[in-house]
Amino acid sequence: MGAMKPVVIVGCGYTGTRVAARLLEEGVEVHATSRDPSRLRELAMLGAHVSRLDVTDAGAMREWVSEVPRGAAVLLSVPTLRLVDRVFDPTPRLVEALDDRPSRVVYLSTTGVYGSAREVDESTPVDPRTERQRLRVAAEQAVAAGPWSSLILRPAAIYGPWRGIHQSMREGRYKLLGHGSHYVSRIHVDDLAWHSAAALSSEVEGAYPVADNEPCRSREIAKFCAHLMHLPMPESVSAEDVDETRRSNRRVDGRAIREELEIDLLYPSYHLGIRAAILAE
Repeated sequence: MGAMKPVVIVGCGYTGTRVAARLLEEGVEVHATSRDPSRLRELAMLGAHVSRLDVTDAGAMREWVSEVPRGAAVLLSVPTLRLVDRVFDPTPRLVEALDDRPSRVVYLSTTGVYGSAREVDESTPVDPRTERQRLRVAAEQAVAAGPWSSLILRPAAIYGPWRGIHQSMREGRYKLLGHGSHYVSRIHVDDLAWHSAAALSSEVEGAYPVADNEPCRSREIAKFCAHLMHLPMPESVSAEDVDETRRSNRRVDGRAIREELEIDLLYPSYHLGIRAAILAE
């Protein structure tokens, strides 16, 4: 990728740490935040500027923003949070605090914003149905309205080492929704990191879904994982017994953004990605 403007990663977790490591290898100045900076010790050893940021603390947020380099590219990777009495999305507050300091903002949203859409590509309109989905759409709108160039990436289900259906089945937590006939799309975390790093240095704008090339029925991937890890098939349950994020029935086409960013997938199929994740573990 070569030298580029400083990058700030807000919410440097499962995906963000991989983006940071990729950029540091390229010699990019990286600033990374976490509610627990000790989790980013390895990034700090690689040269990242690590700081603590509690996105629920407005005062701390304003103080932190003064340290953001002017003209930086910012990756916002902060999920909606479940507080005591409500669901809260800190992204609009972050956007307001950032003011005009960044020159570029990339926001990691979710394909959940498409609501009940069965077939999704770059032209599919958002159709939020739940409070969490509506908050995500509001966050996207806040990012897009900012005084910077912006790109919104909407990843499908993120999986990789220690995360995803293979890990849930290993722990005995995964349940099939009904007969497992609904479709689910996925993206390996390393591929999402590649999308994110490329997005930060690009001039592409708008909002795009991100997914691999093989959406599949949930029963198909459960059978694959069961065979691969010598596990029994998970039991079937009703929709009320699974989280709202697992009730969708959606096939996602993520080719458009890869063409725009001029990148390819490391793991175009879950067959490759899950095997790689298990080997990495």
